Amino acid sequence: MSAGTISQFFKRLYARFAGGRLALRRRLLARLPFVAVERGALASWMIRSVFDGGTRANGVSRYETGRIDVGLARTQALRTMSANVREAWLDERIYAGRALHRDAWPDLRAAAQQLVLRINQIRTKEPGRVIVLSPFHYVSQYANIWVVDEVRRVLGMESMAVVSGVQRDMYGNDAAMIPSIRVLYTYDENGRESRNGLGLRVIRALRRDGVAVVFSDVPPYTLAKFPMETVGVTIGDRPARVHNGVFRLGMPVDALLLPFYLSFEKGRFGVRIFDPIALADAAAPQYLANDIEIARRENYPHWLYAGHPSVYHFAAAR
Repeated sequence: MSAGTISQFFKRLYARFAGGRLALRRRLLARLPFVAVERGALASWMIRSVFDGGTRANGVSRYETGRIDVGLARTQALRTMSANVREAWLDERIYAGRALHRDAWPDLRAAAQQLVLRINQIRTKEPGRVIVLSPFHYVSQYANIWVVDEVRRVLGMESMAVVSGVQRDMYGNDAAMIPSIRVLYTYDENGRESRNGLGLRVIRALRRDGVAVVFSDVPPYTLAKFPMETVGVTIGDRPARVHNGVFRLGMPVDALLLPFYLSFEKGRFGVRIFDPIALADAAAPQYLANDIEIARRENYPHWLYAGHPSVYHFAAAR
């Protein structure tokens, strides 16, 4: 047997082993209660923080920033410090449940039903009005995607467009897992940030479907690798800036922004839905900023952007 044949044999053997291990992990995760995910993520962070200075420093930064910015109580310290580990565990748990068709989650389905009710109220009052559904960055990206996909299903839409800057295929083939969600990425196939044609594709989706999803609370610092458009607002009694993208996209079609965030306590999900914002209104950026500030104060331990030194208090005007 040649060296090349031996090498190929071991590569195939390793691939089978890795695939079997992934399948076993996915089956175990799909059966794990969310309260166990919450407790396991906290225990994992506490153990890792003892040996990993980076993990510990990141957690402390998250908590101390919250203590200063929103008066976070000491009782919230551990949940705040462990949020990034909890997010990763929840993402993988939800992905595994979807992959194995074990995704009958009443809390998330109830959140979607509340959003559908609000959307139908808007449509009854203003027929034909375009709606930009806007999850804020809390708890879990995959939980948010599951909710908006459930909204799509209940509304009877064949597909829904979602603007996302999250790395694709983190746990598997996203397109195969959620085929009804058309993800419009803010970067190109090589991972470089790019907005070429993105705005036009979103506007087309809004006009075609009547509903699209944009994460409007994205802080400007996350888009700092290329010139950005921001607009001045006030957050926490301090001058701040929010990204202008959702206003630029929504104004041409006179869209309403419907912001919401997910909460997660003791293994149960909840949702907070804000009042719709007319994106053509000159005061719309400040209305969004007010919602962002309310969400930070009410749900800071689960905020995915917690701990960054600038967040919305970003200097660039463009």
